[in-house]
Order: sequence, then C-alpha cells, then structure tokens
Amino acid sequence: MKWLDLFGHLKCVIIGMIHVKALPGSPLGCMKMSQIIEEACREAAIYRDAGLDGVIVENMHDVPYSLSPGPEVSACMTSVCAAVRSVCPSIPVGVQILSAANRQALAVALASGAHFIRAEGFVFSHVADEGLVHACAGELLRYRKSVGAQDILVFTDIKKKHSSHALTSDVSLVETARAAQFFLSDGLVLTGTSTGAQADPKELAEVTRALSLPVLVGSGVTRDNMTRYLGASGLIVGSHFKDGGSWSNELDARRVGSFMAQMRGLRARWPH
Repeated sequence: MKWLDLFGHLKCVIIGMIHVKALPGSPLGCMKMSQIIEEACREAAIYRDAGLDGVIVENMHDVPYSLSPGPEVSACMTSVCAAVRSVCPSIPVGVQILSAANRQALAVALASGAHFIRAEGFVFSHVADEGLVHACAGELLRYRKSVGAQDILVFTDIKKKHSSHALTSDVSLVETARAAQFFLSDGLVLTGTSTGAQADPKELAEVTRALSLPVLVGSGVTRDNMTRYLGASGLIVGSHFKDGGSWSNELDARRVGSFMAQMRGLRARWPH
C-alpha cells in the first residue's frame, strides 16, 4: 500500500489526533476500558462528521512514557483502535504508541485493521525525555514483513520533538530525511520542538524539495497558520482542536468544524 492508496490525490490531508485517556496500569489511569473506548469513539465521530481525512490513535495520556510499554498497552490500544475503526470505516486510521513502541504499534494496527503507524526513532539515535532512542528501521520493517503487515504504512518522525539531537548535530534535517527515504520510510513527519509548537515552514520547503516522499507537519498547525503549511502532503492536528488549544483538554467540535470549513474553502480554490 502507498500514500495514494490511502488518500488519493487529495492535497494537504488533515489527520486528527485522538489522545486516548490514560490506560490501565499507567500512573494517571483511573477509567475503565469501556469508558476509555467510549471517549475515543466520541472524538472519532466528531472528526468523521467534520470531514477529516484521517485520524491517529495515540496513548498520549500515559505519562510518564516508557520505552518498553507492557503487553497491557498493546491489548488496550487494539481494543480502542478496533472501536475507532468501526466509527470511521471510510477514512484511514493510524496508531502511535508512546514511547517509540513502533513494533507494538504495527501489531496493534494489524490486529485492529488500522492503516498506518507513526514511528519514532526510525533513523539515527537521539535522546528523548524517556531516554536514549535508537534507530529501528531495519528491525521494524523486517518485523512488518514477518507478520504480513506490508500494507500498513510507516510514517516516521525525523529530528522529533521533545528530544535532543546533539548526537547528530552534524547531520542536517535534509540528510536525516534522505536517510529515512533510503531506509524505506513511507512518509516523513516534521515537528516543532514540543507538542503544539509550530514546525518551521522553511524546513518543510527544504525537505519537500529534496525528497519524493510524502511530508507531513506533525505539530503546531492552527486555523491561523495553516496557510503556511499548504505545501505539505498532510497536516496532523491535535492541540489546536482541543478546548483552549491544549492537548490535554477535551476535543472541541466547534474548533474542529471551523478549521475544516477554512480548509474546504482553500481546497475549493485549488486548481484541479
């Protein structure tokens, strides 16, 4: 499967984040799985009804994150993703499991019928707030093949947020992107320095000029600045859709609707 199989020729697809409530076993976990699933499905329905092009399900509330989340995380995320798929049967669904649990995300995607994952640490090592994250492309794509999940796309963060890249300070963003393309990434994700922080439009332009892969902007997109990122293949939006623009708050259907209304207006003026 390729990008065009998921999104066709649609320019600048909009993908909404479903930040799953803290799962059982995490320090902040206090809800039953039935409640967690119900809330994720409520958000999925808001995105579906507003006309988003895709969603990503992520265990964002499982702070502090672990580099080796237990089997209960994969089991719970599979249940959530399967339920979201039933609510959004006609749009692509992605999975991200924090932190850098990329094999687990692939397994969850395969079991739940999701279409893609967002992977951390695909190429080059970096120091994240969870610890040292090593490159995983070789092992991850071999695992994908071994479990028969070749149709699940792997979108990869490069120079990702919440991380120090001093280890690779002599490797530019474009060089990192080229390495990810060489290592068979299905798409790249650019971010700012933290959740909700704006990505640099100049970096977006540099990477899109240098590579043939789809490039997504993965943080900091808002209704006010979306026009700065229209050259991207896709925009992943989370914080802006929440009450007050904070990722940890409830999803605000009015903010989602206003954003998508503006995007539809922009799309109506694009040449076909």
